[in-house]
Amino acid sequence: MKQCTNQRSQAFKKSAVASAISTALLLNTHLWAAEQSESEEQSDSKVITVTANRRAQSIQSVPYNISAVSGESLSEAQITDAAELMRNIPGIAVVDRGHRNSGVINGIMIRGMNVDGAALGDYALSAVPTVSTYVNETPIYANFILKDIERVEVLRGPQGTLYGSGSLGGTVRYILNRPEVGDFSAKVTTALSSTEGAGDLSWDTDFILNLPVSENIAMRFVGGKVDYSGITDYVNVYQLDENRIPVAPDGILSDSLVFESVEDADFVEIEHARVSVFFEPTDSFSALLTYQTQTDSIGGRRQQTKGSNGYGEVYGEYENGSIMLEPSNREVDLTSLEMEVDLGFATLTSSTSQYDHKGDSISENTGFYAQNNWLAAFYYNYPRPMAEATRTYSDEALVQELRLVSNGDNKLDYVVGVYYQDQDLGATQYSYLRGFQNWTDTAWGAGYVVSDNDFAYVRNQNFTELSFFGELTYHFSDELRFTFGGRNFHNEFINETDMSVGLYTSFSIQDSAYFEDEESGSLFKANFSLDLDENKMLYGTISEGYRRGGANAVPLSGTFAEDAAWQLYDSDSNINYELGLKGSLNSTRYNVSLFLVDWEDIQLNTATSNWGFFAAQNGGSAQTSGIEVEIDGYFGENNAWHYGVGYANVSAELTENFYAPTDTTQSSPISLDGAKLPGTPENTLNVSLSHTNTLSNGWYWTNRMGLYYQSETENALSDSERFNQTMDSFSIVDFSSSVASDNWVATLWIKNLTNEEGSTGVFKEEYMGTSPAQNYYGNGSKEFLALPRTIGFSLSYEF
Repeated sequence: MKQCTNQRSQAFKKSAVASAISTALLLNTHLWAAEQSESEEQSDSKVITVTANRRAQSIQSVPYNISAVSGESLSEAQITDAAELMRNIPGIAVVDRGHRNSGVINGIMIRGMNVDGAALGDYALSAVPTVSTYVNETPIYANFILKDIERVEVLRGPQGTLYGSGSLGGTVRYILNRPEVGDFSAKVTTALSSTEGAGDLSWDTDFILNLPVSENIAMRFVGGKVDYSGITDYVNVYQLDENRIPVAPDGILSDSLVFESVEDADFVEIEHARVSVFFEPTDSFSALLTYQTQTDSIGGRRQQTKGSNGYGEVYGEYENGSIMLEPSNREVDLTSLEMEVDLGFATLTSSTSQYDHKGDSISENTGFYAQNNWLAAFYYNYPRPMAEATRTYSDEALVQELRLVSNGDNKLDYVVGVYYQDQDLGATQYSYLRGFQNWTDTAWGAGYVVSDNDFAYVRNQNFTELSFFGELTYHFSDELRFTFGGRNFHNEFINETDMSVGLYTSFSIQDSAYFEDEESGSLFKANFSLDLDENKMLYGTISEGYRRGGANAVPLSGTFAEDAAWQLYDSDSNINYELGLKGSLNSTRYNVSLFLVDWEDIQLNTATSNWGFFAAQNGGSAQTSGIEVEIDGYFGENNAWHYGVGYANVSAELTENFYAPTDTTQSSPISLDGAKLPGTPENTLNVSLSHTNTLSNGWYWTNRMGLYYQSETENALSDSERFNQTMDSFSIVDFSSSVASDNWVATLWIKNLTNEEGSTGVFKEEYMGTSPAQNYYGNGSKEFLALPRTIGFSLSYEF
């Protein structure tokens, strides 16, 4: 523990040192470049703006499958949530858990690269996601609200050479608007909406201010607040006393209880702010300093219970059967410094960032205890059982990258760089059987039970990574190009876990485990692109992705001993084969891509065999394959009609049986060869259509319609009845109508017009259900819901 604490305490010092070094290096290089410019002819090439391939390129010239959504499109469609955004991008699947704990688990799935079940989300996982996410240059999954965005880029397929660990399926990049030098502007937006099932209106307001400070310095301020009314009613929560113990109206030993109903319990309150300073003293040097913060306060789950309570009463629409409220809170702070210097022959970029992301939540686990028969076996069927899990997570990191990207039209283009990350992860869980000590003290006398805290779990991890990466592109001709890339990495990690049980006096036990290890490896990429004509390109890619390994640090001796096979999990990797055709015809752009991905040593977030500690394991292999099609174009007089069509067919399944690491005889597979990977629909379809009318006096009227369809999905990679379920297919239709001028925009919008449930995950009855025989009359099972039909109006003014 001491070693991890010391490393965390040095994070701010490391950040300051890294910033100072990178600043000095770039300023010295900038002075050298300025001297060179006095004696050499100025290059005609522009300063490279870092984008998907780390250089400025049109989307049609990127030789693999990439989608980009502009911030203007997000604003027009009233999209502020990442789950809704991903449903508007062809071939992307997402587990929509609502806002509760939305920063804990990255639910994005690209090309079927997922084996984790949907019934996760309450705690930080051991393995990193299969899709990496970036905010500007910082690798972070924080699920910021989507405000003042320049564009979002979605890179499909493994991106290991340029984006490192966690890019098995692809990479999502959120590019923020920069301050604009020389232009003052301000914008205020407010919105009101009503959601099916909600008792009150929701509102959302924000402002954007771009402030020129001098001829080469500008600042940009963004801030706002979101207040969404909940839709889910927690209809049978215990009435609690001041100690969070269920009220016993007829005495502690009686079976009587008091339920109450809490309406719209899953309210959402989000406050967000961003300030950025852009400094561009010359045409060859610029620096961008950004600070971004967000706090979330969420009242409960946007999840409804199907079935009945312990009295046989059936739950209705938008009703949750938990016996306690389940709020969550989080706060994320991100500071980054990005600097670029144009050396003439290349652009040198430095990115230094530090973030602190932490949160907490309360979850009801009584149904889990009941379905395991623990309430009867260990807790004597005491009345009014309430198993509460209080969890926290934290993620702090210092990230530094230096990158050199060639400029101009050369026979040989290159991207080379070095990447360093120092990351501290924390997770805790304190489980309580509320009221158990009071009951035992009354029933048996004092001294048998020390507290209601039956389990405590504290985990701290530290990861450091040093990587060298690069890509070289050779132009055999104006039409034919080959790219070769690689990444060499070295990771070190420390994992420390402390556990204790303190419920019974005779069973008060503490265990701890400490482990450290390291791993090194290399990744590769090969790509070709051939211009068939000036508007058509054929491309092909073989690329590799990986996720870092780690240690579970479970105890190997004592009361909570687990098999040593759980101690470590290795990195997993995949190889992607892709062939595509993209181009344009008149006013229509298209892209068609065929892919096949082989995935080895799959990491699965799961629980240990004996005591159910959070852990990751390796096992088996899988293969995904399919086709992705995207078409975008205009038609009609003055191209007033704009349409988009996206379709993906993905086949994702295991290619061998999947076993627990302790199943050395391979007699009880978790899942069988040929099983479908969870979360990914076989078919997805996106259709959008908009039309713009030019009105008088500079006003425009635009109407938009969007359709998303996904076929059925699997809830988990498991043959167990506790987890295995096929989720139904669904469609979501959105509509908006806007009237706009140069300064004003007024929009009427409807999301989920047909009010589809759109469920992408479930906690099953067999896993969390009711059990009146054990005095549990609530029901912890629930299914996830897409946002129900929401009608809203927004108004913005820009000056």
